[in-house]
Amino acid sequence: MSAIALDDAIRATGAQAYDVPPTLALRIVTDTRAIVSGDTFLALRGERFDGHRFVAEAHARGAVAAIVADPAARVPGMATLVVSDTLVAYMALAAVARAAWDSPIVAITGSAGKTTTKALLAQLLECSGVRVHATPENENNEIGVSKFFLGHDADGGTCVVEMGARHPGDIAKLVAIAKPAIGIVTNVGDAHIGEMGSFAAIEREKFSLLGGGARPIVNAQDPTARNRAHTLHEPWWFATDPALLPDGGYGVALHGSHDLFVRRGQDLRRYDVAVAIPGRHNRQNLAAAIAAALALGIADERVARELAAMRLPSGRFERIALPNGAALVYDAYNASPAGMRAALEAFADVPARRHIAVLASMRELGADAAAMHVDVGRAVAAAAPDLLYVGGEFADDLARGARDAGYPADAIVAYRDNADAADRLATTLHEGDVALLKGSRYYAMEQIVAALVGRT
Repeated sequence: MSAIALDDAIRATGAQAYDVPPTLALRIVTDTRAIVSGDTFLALRGERFDGHRFVAEAHARGAVAAIVADPAARVPGMATLVVSDTLVAYMALAAVARAAWDSPIVAITGSAGKTTTKALLAQLLECSGVRVHATPENENNEIGVSKFFLGHDADGGTCVVEMGARHPGDIAKLVAIAKPAIGIVTNVGDAHIGEMGSFAAIEREKFSLLGGGARPIVNAQDPTARNRAHTLHEPWWFATDPALLPDGGYGVALHGSHDLFVRRGQDLRRYDVAVAIPGRHNRQNLAAAIAAALALGIADERVARELAAMRLPSGRFERIALPNGAALVYDAYNASPAGMRAALEAFADVPARRHIAVLASMRELGADAAAMHVDVGRAVAAAAPDLLYVGGEFADDLARGARDAGYPADAIVAYRDNADAADRLATTLHEGDVALLKGSRYYAMEQIVAALVGRT
């Protein structure tokens, strides 16, 4: 855990100090359950919690100091720094901790594929002999990124940091903390459009990742990135088709499971590789990770050799065998319109006796949510699974889009909840069948997995 000198902490946060010994070094913790003796407890506030209520508990658990915004929360005899806003102070302290790193920071954002790209890049670097620190799971907001830097010593490892955004300006705040040397923008889509307000706002937000001077790693198959090409300084492009890489410059294309192309200027080289990752969208994420590894100086040949070991993280197109010989493809870590379409496309290529698509709804899509679900329904018709199960708030819109695109109405089943879906699938899935589970994290589709693994 990073320890911050008192003078640096006061300078960064503008805090007023009370009963603070000048030799205090701050190890910042925001959860009283994680406190060890000597820590400093920082009292965050949220919609449903207020850390100021737990300062005394933190002191009892061994915290020697507290950072608060409410002076009334001070505990007599406990060293205290009073700031105007504890979240702002938390981010400022994280920036101090990050400044101690002299190794590269890679930041990743995008409407889909962030966590997968992060995991694949971390694997690739580790296989190539690089020590890696990566943000866990989806801790990609101001609190998560701050916690990440404050929780690690500057030990020379490379940091891979995921950055998410729900509101305009979120990414810029994270860039100010992390100051990445390399920035990956996986794509720009409709995720969180309800909060961001418009597609243009999403585009501006994602590309603000590069506002601090990070070297761009950008998607040659994304129209927004291609439109911004003239504004990007020495970008690495990534794609699944080498023909999509711009002439000249730098680029990576992972075509199918066996062909890796690396472009540097007019030099385009091909490497034989073995990639076990399913789905073109996932191989696109892997191409982004490859481009970042090359930008960090890993040799082409080393990267090509290590690709056979790459695996998707849990919850991403994860194949789960059922006792009766059927299988599930669990891809419900989260869902966006682009992610739903990509999963359906990849699912169509999965060998199976019958394909059954089980789609929950998507969240945070704003006023156009119904229309976006209709569009996903149309993609179902193109993928042509044998059966379609629909659930959640926009189940009717998913079904309508599929029917409008020619999908047979008698192949569509509406389910009430996860228990109902599991009951229906338990009687429908037979040996050789494969069911895709895809939907927003809100709908907890892992409950369907648990029920079927225990029943079939």
